[in-house]
Amino acid sequence: MKLALDELTVFLAVVDSGSLTAAAEHLGQPVSTVSRLLARLEDKLHTTLLRRTTRRLDLTEEGRDFVQDARTVLESVRVAEDRVMTRRGQLSGPLRVDAVTPFMLHVLVPLMPGYHALHPQVELTLSSNEGYIDLLERRVDLAIRIGELKDSTLYSRLLGHSRVRLMASPAYLSRRGVPHQLADLARHELLGFSEPEILNLWPLRQADGKLLQIRPTLQASSGETLRQLALQGMGIICTSDFMSAVDVAEGRLVPVLPQLTEERLKPVHAVYYQHSTVSARIASMVDYLAGLMRAPETAWPMLAAR
Repeated sequence: MKLALDELTVFLAVVDSGSLTAAAEHLGQPVSTVSRLLARLEDKLHTTLLRRTTRRLDLTEEGRDFVQDARTVLESVRVAEDRVMTRRGQLSGPLRVDAVTPFMLHVLVPLMPGYHALHPQVELTLSSNEGYIDLLERRVDLAIRIGELKDSTLYSRLLGHSRVRLMASPAYLSRRGVPHQLADLARHELLGFSEPEILNLWPLRQADGKLLQIRPTLQASSGETLRQLALQGMGIICTSDFMSAVDVAEGRLVPVLPQLTEERLKPVHAVYYQHSTVSARIASMVDYLAGLMRAPETAWPMLAAR
């Protein structure tokens, strides 16, 4: 019995996407080809890996046991390919990077031309999600996460810290007045997140010693949406420097209650799953980003290096 790499690739694509059709779209192959390769794999293993119903596909017990083995085999092949390409002085192949939309737009995208110039044969795929994702399920190699890490199955490298501050447009403050103390916020439009609630905890200390938990008058799920609303004069936001630095420099946003704002720094990590050998492509991106953090005045002035 000889298993083929395309059979393992199809099997994992079906598992991760949840259907033959979605797997076919992801792989750029006809559904008939995906179905045939999956059937051939099950025939070689003399077992059923997936139960097919009219509505969904479910892993059998044998399938659940086989998933991790299949991932390990494909990852080993990727690492071997990376070693060969590294010895030849060049990297090639896919690299999938994920980050929340604001960080992707304001930080990563401007840095990608520099990375592409260094590694032109690496095939980048950039994805954005507003919350944490399962890297394996989404087939993501590297994610940039802001805030404290909770997943112990991930390796991480600290890239820097993101500082948050209150901001509003000059037009809004001219129309509604400039707040000078905490109580003044009661008569202002506060723009906040629809979820999670912790993102609506602002760095302002109340009389009882607790940070201010706002009740937004207008909510959105994305920090970039809130930034755009603030630029349109819709209210006050609490946002990260990496999103607002250019707006502040060009006068589109100005700080609100800076004398009362406590310094809050959120760690920014590059995270990836624990493999026995880290993919050279992953390492190249992490090293590139970390190297720029060591010279924030030229690349990331909106992040605090400490």
